[in-house]
Amino acid sequence: MLSWRPRRPYALAVGLMSGTSLDGVDAAVVRFEGEGLDTTAQLLHFHTQPYDEPLREALRRLCEPGAADVQDLCGMNAWLGGRFAEAARAAADEAGLAMADIDFVSSHGQTVWHMPEPPAGSPFLAPSTLQLGDLSVLAARAGVPAVGDFRPADMALGGQGAPLVPYGDLVLLRHPQRGRLLQNIGGIGNCTVLPAGAGPDDVAGFDTGPGNMVIDRVVQRLTDGRLAYDADGALAAQGAPHEGLLAELLAHPYFLQPPPKSTGRELFGSDYAAELLARAASLGLSKADAAATATALTARSIEGALRRFVLPQVRIDEVIVSGGGARNRTLMRMLAERLPEQRVIDSGELGIPGDAKEAVLFALLGYHFLLGIPNSLPSVTGASRAAVMGKLALP
Repeated sequence: MLSWRPRRPYALAVGLMSGTSLDGVDAAVVRFEGEGLDTTAQLLHFHTQPYDEPLREALRRLCEPGAADVQDLCGMNAWLGGRFAEAARAAADEAGLAMADIDFVSSHGQTVWHMPEPPAGSPFLAPSTLQLGDLSVLAARAGVPAVGDFRPADMALGGQGAPLVPYGDLVLLRHPQRGRLLQNIGGIGNCTVLPAGAGPDDVAGFDTGPGNMVIDRVVQRLTDGRLAYDADGALAAQGAPHEGLLAELLAHPYFLQPPPKSTGRELFGSDYAAELLARAASLGLSKADAAATATALTARSIEGALRRFVLPQVRIDEVIVSGGGARNRTLMRMLAERLPEQRVIDSGELGIPGDAKEAVLFALLGYHFLLGIPNSLPSVTGASRAAVMGKLALP
């Protein structure tokens, strides 16, 4: 096992997150003290580097079955390692730190495929996942050790490899008296269930379904690419969800499947968005109504997950939202309307801005990896035991 310890009473890290929304790479400069459940984290600075449209389109192609090319995958893996290093350096510089002050960087990587349950028919398809952003390139360009590629260690033990955020939620956001549901809305929505006074065996978590991914793709196609996403939910706010179409969408088997479970573009990618738009057109929906229906799908799927899989077992007092979806006012309004019994708030009210939360939590995963502390939750992923997830590249 690793025997690394920080050279000071604290460690400085840069956590990197690039999500399934393909909107950019987030970098959080974080100061850690303590170990295990006693770890504390202080966000020193947050930096984001948006992806431009040509890069987004190149990444979308790599995520599409039948469109990805092994040469493009190979090249993008190394190219993104360099891009992530740029983000880490920029974040440290803006925080007033030299890279020599940073102990390590910790990267989620860019997911292009996640397959916890392979389709039948091939003897060579095993449960697996693929995140791009080569760690050796990242370490060499950043000039400090790089940790990443967390999911495979959990999948090797029979787990889903996702969601990983609940571990960080437990360490940093558990509350002794309040039951909390931590709902991240990135490209995919994922939740962490923290009962009041939760310990590691009490935590549950799973992917609730589409987050921003379907909304973004629907809005892109409705506007012929003029809009990359529905800023503030402005287009959806002008329309009304179509209840009949929503009922059809919510009948998807994934929403009824009990946890542990995880998903991605494989179920809720471009094809799914195209089917939604085709049905909307056949029903004569306006652009605003189609956007409102896609937005309501995310809100209702989160509500359904809470009522179906969480509330029967756990009292939830607060629903704490993070990720890009927390900036969508229409989505947040829909969530609050559907969950009147709970207090729906942005994670920024707890001291971790919603945009920065996942980057902070992946920095934490890297910190505990280097300390040799198991950083997974089998109660969430379904693995046979906890793993020390991650791989290390040296500069």
